[in-house]
Amino acid sequence: MSAVFDHAVDAVVDMRAYAAGTTPSTDWFAGRKAPAFADDAAQVAAFALRGEGRVEALADDEFVLVVEGRLDIESDTGTLVVASDNGAVLPAGTSFRWRASDNLLAIVYTAPTQAAGNPAEPVAIDLGAEMTPSSPPAAENLLGPAPSCRNHTDFLSANTEFVCGIWDSTPYHRRQIPYRQVELMLLLAGEVSFSNGKGSVTFQEGDICMFVRGEGCAWLSEEYVKKIYATQRPVS
Repeated sequence: MSAVFDHAVDAVVDMRAYAAGTTPSTDWFAGRKAPAFADDAAQVAAFALRGEGRVEALADDEFVLVVEGRLDIESDTGTLVVASDNGAVLPAGTSFRWRASDNLLAIVYTAPTQAAGNPAEPVAIDLGAEMTPSSPPAAENLLGPAPSCRNHTDFLSANTEFVCGIWDSTPYHRRQIPYRQVELMLLLAGEVSFSNGKGSVTFQEGDICMFVRGEGCAWLSEEYVKKIYATQRPVS
């Protein structure tokens, strides 16, 4: 569970390394670490909440990925227990009470929106959900056979730009392409190497990384890969 670097790949951030050392806080909003990425459509930060608190009418969609410890989210629809290496989506408009373990460390992905998405209530990522076939990378970008990919969407924002769920794929090699999206990813299985003209980085099962908008990088997976993802990608 440790990323292997050969120089920097600007498009990819090691999010476990980023989140390490986050200062504990009792405030859902004010206690966040300076964002690892932020623009008008997406902000990805970390917090190390302690104790408990309440949030009234969350302004934006938020995906919380627990790195260590446990986070309980209690809303009008019930209580979600989110343990390490899993996540949950809190849609805009949600009011909730939270309780954090004494060692909680989490990454929080905020996506501004004008309305609640689907579903409109808090939802945990279903790691065992049945997945359905999804489109592989475009043929012109592949450097080998096309993979078989599958997906399960747990949450889709009202504007369809913010999506959270699980995805898997057989091995494939894709050339470097520009990224329009910001994707937070936890590898549940497999290993992936990302490279550009400057270097490469390899992430393994249990690692957490983030892709940012820009020049992008190449993808090489030589074994089965499964991941939790949260992605913001403009529709146009």
